[in-house]
Amino acid sequence: MNNRYTRIAVKIGSNVLTRKDGTLDITRMSALVDQIAELHHRGIGVIMISSGAVASGRSELRENKKLDAVSARQLYSAVGQAKLINRYYELFREHGIACGQVLTTKENFSTRRHYLNQKHCMEVMLGNGVIPIVNENDTVSVTELMFTDNDELSGLIATMMDMQALVILSNIDGVYDGNPNDVSSKVITDIEQQNDVSEYIQEGKSSLGRGGMATKYRIARKVASEGIAVIIANGKRDNILLDVVAPERNVPYTMFHPAAQTTSGVKKWIAHSEGFAKGELHINQGAAEALLSARGASLLPIGVTSIVGDFEKDDIVKVIAPNGDMIAVGKVGYDSESARLVIGESGARPLVHSDYLYID
Repeated sequence: MNNRYTRIAVKIGSNVLTRKDGTLDITRMSALVDQIAELHHRGIGVIMISSGAVASGRSELRENKKLDAVSARQLYSAVGQAKLINRYYELFREHGIACGQVLTTKENFSTRRHYLNQKHCMEVMLGNGVIPIVNENDTVSVTELMFTDNDELSGLIATMMDMQALVILSNIDGVYDGNPNDVSSKVITDIEQQNDVSEYIQEGKSSLGRGGMATKYRIARKVASEGIAVIIANGKRDNILLDVVAPERNVPYTMFHPAAQTTSGVKKWIAHSEGFAKGELHINQGAAEALLSARGASLLPIGVTSIVGDFEKDDIVKVIAPNGDMIAVGKVGYDSESARLVIGESGARPLVHSDYLYID
């Protein structure tokens, strides 16, 4: 059977995996595992990014009103993650497939070394026929270091692992051209790189997860710009994963078409590292125009007006335009003390070389 992809990441949202009362929907889990097993047997490499641990744990424990939000997440995820991965283990074993748990935190993506360690771990798993099941380790995450939600995590995993496509499964059919609850609204089936449909995106979060369509849209645009197709589809539809990898379109879903030119591995890491920035490089208008207009431009000291924060060489920094907008992130070639000595000078080596600069 023809498949559109040979390597995909699949993000399964809380609203797909859980019932209205917060308990795990075992029937839906089983159906999704059946589909992933089928893809696996066809030779398609699959990485799962699965929500559901906190919801699963909450359904096991009587709610404690005295717990703050972070403590509640830690408690419910500690109980729920064990329950969730055990269920996956049993379901995949019925198909003769091994799965493995990968728990991560936002901090694990902050350095290139940790980033590559995670990549290597999952490459080894895929190479040995093991399906990685990734989730944020909520037991050790604190508020300021949490991912926005698993949509953000799935974008990082898809780019890190050089997947051909990221499939985000939610409880609606995709991005609509109006309110999804309005019968006159239709699914926007294709979003090209030059298309901007943000006017149709509604703010708000799902009932069980931390994210919403605004987050999905932002992540999908960024991942697609790096050369990876992104599909937002309804995880409660039967055989949805088999349908989205098929060459023909049999069900409604939104496809964010990938940029023709892929981004290098190090730039993919930098593109998703804004949250780890240690400082800011404020630049003049001429430098801003050069970075935004000239492909492959480096950030030279002569274009920098001021430096905010303290950082070491090779740390991630933000590049700030005169109007205050962040226009790029990059891996800086100086420590902050050395950088302050050369700003405004001509002839010095770049503060951020173009190879390590991602224009936002």
